[in-house]
Amino acid sequence: MISSWKWRRAARHAGKNRDTKKSISESIPTPRMPVISSFEESEILSGVAAARRRGDGEGCLELVAKIKALVKESERNRRSMVAKGTGSALSETFEAFSEGSFDRNNVVLEEILSALTLMFPLDEEAKSRLSSSASLDCIVRLLKLGDLSARRNGLLVLREIVSSNQQKIEALAEIEGTTEALLKSIKNPICPATTKTSLMIIYYMVSSLSPSRSTIDIRARFVEMGMVSLLLEMLVDAERSTCERALGILDGLCSYDKGSKEAYHHAITMPVLVKKILRVSDLATEFSVSILWKLIKVEEREKGGVLFEALEVGAFQKLLLLLQVGCGEKTKEKACDLLKLLNLHRDRLECIDSMDFKGLKRTF
Repeated sequence: MISSWKWRRAARHAGKNRDTKKSISESIPTPRMPVISSFEESEILSGVAAARRRGDGEGCLELVAKIKALVKESERNRRSMVAKGTGSALSETFEAFSEGSFDRNNVVLEEILSALTLMFPLDEEAKSRLSSSASLDCIVRLLKLGDLSARRNGLLVLREIVSSNQQKIEALAEIEGTTEALLKSIKNPICPATTKTSLMIIYYMVSSLSPSRSTIDIRARFVEMGMVSLLLEMLVDAERSTCERALGILDGLCSYDKGSKEAYHHAITMPVLVKKILRVSDLATEFSVSILWKLIKVEEREKGGVLFEALEVGAFQKLLLLLQVGCGEKTKEKACDLLKLLNLHRDRLECIDSMDFKGLKRTF
């Protein structure tokens, strides 16, 4: 009885403590996030414009740091600053300082680039400023010479620029050192996210449906620098989004004669491509089939053994299963072409990976 009485008394005290804590917490108001005023926004942007006209890097640096601090305080501040045209103002300022000495202005350029990543999505005026020759040249220099933060921000801004239209992609392709800088970001990655960003930029550059002279040249430079081999090695154990981007780039490079020959002669091309069909995603499957189709076209000229190698790693069964499962019309046409060619040699050599073909409705 005594122990029971003690337990009830302790429970009453605990309940009172909870009620007291609850009343105290309810009485303390939740602090509101600071909201920037329209006047303050205008004052800051006017200051940025004035510093830009004077060529005052130090003054601009202070104002950009203030913009970053305000934007990071709340999403409401960020949206308000974006709506006010801060992205365009910063892009114009970046362009202005990029036309001066890089060695003198690199610090302010890095700071502006950092602030721009907080202003996405950028409007067309901002992208137009950033896609000028002077701006792109400075971004590429920062990719090559900057610290990890500058390289990351440069990649994010470049992706934002080239995702808009072909003209901006061609402008980037004309900048000396672009391929080296992008390849560096893949060979010496900052983090998985920036590797994906780099791959996305390269994909935009090499996958044009109506390639210009500069696009063809950029494909050639990537192939000469060993991009095909790098992508194939990356594909061996890449996760889904990285795999899709790498296959997309490889598909673009294989549209170029030397790129398809490079892939054709690489030892792991066939095993990797066939493995990715129906194993990663619909997009990865489409790219893999497209690359296989292009390599078989090389086979017709080279008279080599790619058809037999494809049969060895189970391409015939994979493609047959793909038709049963269903795919896009273009992929279906290419799969049918490949099956016709492979079927001519199937009786001579064939290999089946049972794990890949559980879904087959009949035996072959």
